[in-house]
Amino acid sequence: MAILQKHGKISSPEVVDLKDNPPDSFGAVGSQKKWAESSAHWSRPLARVWTVVLLLGTCLLYCARVAMPICAVSMAEQFKWSKKETGIVLGSFFWGYCFTQVVGGYISDRVGGEKVLLLSAAAWGAMTAFTPILAHFCSQPIVSMTLARFLMGLLQGVHYPSLASLCSQKVVESERGFLMSTVGSGSYLGTLVIGAAGSLMLDLYGWESVFYVSGLLSVLWAYCMWKYLLKGEGPIITLESLGSGGTQSKLSKRHWLRLLKQPAVCAVTITHLCTASTFFTLLSWLPTFFKDTFPDAKGWVFNVIPWFVAIPSSLFSGCLSDHLIGQGFDTAAVRKLMQFFSMGVSSIFTLFLCGTTTFPTAVAFVSATMGLTTFSHSGVSVNVQDLAPSCAGALFGVMNTCGAFTVGSQQTGA
Repeated sequence: MAILQKHGKISSPEVVDLKDNPPDSFGAVGSQKKWAESSAHWSRPLARVWTVVLLLGTCLLYCARVAMPICAVSMAEQFKWSKKETGIVLGSFFWGYCFTQVVGGYISDRVGGEKVLLLSAAAWGAMTAFTPILAHFCSQPIVSMTLARFLMGLLQGVHYPSLASLCSQKVVESERGFLMSTVGSGSYLGTLVIGAAGSLMLDLYGWESVFYVSGLLSVLWAYCMWKYLLKGEGPIITLESLGSGGTQSKLSKRHWLRLLKQPAVCAVTITHLCTASTFFTLLSWLPTFFKDTFPDAKGWVFNVIPWFVAIPSSLFSGCLSDHLIGQGFDTAAVRKLMQFFSMGVSSIFTLFLCGTTTFPTAVAFVSATMGLTTFSHSGVSVNVQDLAPSCAGALFGVMNTCGAFTVGSQQTGA
């Protein structure tokens, strides 16, 4: 699963070539120097600013994403959806999510992840705000909501590959665990915020308000990022910029085939598939599970507590992994340790959840599962940047596509 050895060495000579030498000048003299010059890291103050901004962006991403699962029960009652139809609406997001992972990562590797993040956030924020309008003005809400969620998946599919690309370009290896864990905790913060505030808005103002607020806040975030971090520079992505080399180097078909045949790449792909499948299934169906199993339970309890536990857990895993690497521990061993907690230990609590009969026990097991799952931010999620920083976005897209495809199949019953 992890492929770095102590002091940043890589066990596979094939991966060494792909990491250190840009494929445009593969094996050429001075190419390693060229790669180092093209990937200038952020200063610490600038990295802190970007960390906070990306944390907020990921938080809003999940506010928009989880709006539908939060509102699914109310929408199903209003529009007379069956559980199968509800599953189709929820699962259509992941089908769209599959299609833009690789292309989003590839474009980010070429022109810079910040541009892709900005454009996509403006688009999926607007789509979220328009969702209630589409539901009410279409004669077949099941069709319009399925299409809307599919488009949301397309637009949000580029977010994490862009983050992986941006982090690999701008952050030193010994600090990637903390940044990715901090930014990754935005997913739990977003789920926590939308779980608490969304439940209140759902009861007081109806399900439409959840989409309006989360969508407009996302558009506002994109505007502030453009205005204050990119200094009003137009995030225009042209065919010329994609073909001219941009920030990263181009991977040929031969190099991609060679990279995908590496055991380390196969390992991180399978590992991420399993992690994503568990996380997204819990994310989409936990509200329905608690409503069906414990009808009298308060929504704000099971929509808030698990994510409240996950935030400090994610931050702790990032600090722990960077500290261990900084103390000289083998990077591969640290990545494996983090992933062991994320998958091995968390799965025990997931199995306990299947046999629980009381509401407090179910909340406790779900909270433990979600808290331990966050350790993957310091494991497989950052491992792909260690493996091949010159194409981290595209490679992460391959991994996330596999995970999203599995979840989409489960949600829709395919």
